[in-house]
Amino acid sequence: MTMPQRIVVALSTALCVQMIAALLWAGAAAQRLDTLEEQLRRMAVLEVRAARLEEQTLHLRSALDRIENKLDRALHDEVGQ
Repeated sequence: MTMPQRIVVALSTALCVQMIAALLWAGAAAQRLDTLEEQLRRMAVLEVRAARLEEQTLHLRSALDRIENKLDRALHDEVGQ
């Protein structure tokens, strides 16, 4: 094999190895992106749940305040009699 042929074979081999490495890297990057996108989807669902819980907590707090006020009035009226 002559020197120019060796150079062509070496360059071809190097390019093939680099292309394989690039494809492997791209596949791994795509997998990481898919994983991150799935985590973001799950977080969005959790954000909606958290907002619902916060709203329910506000309503419960309001109901509790009304109950406490009624109890306070009932105790005050009972003590005043």
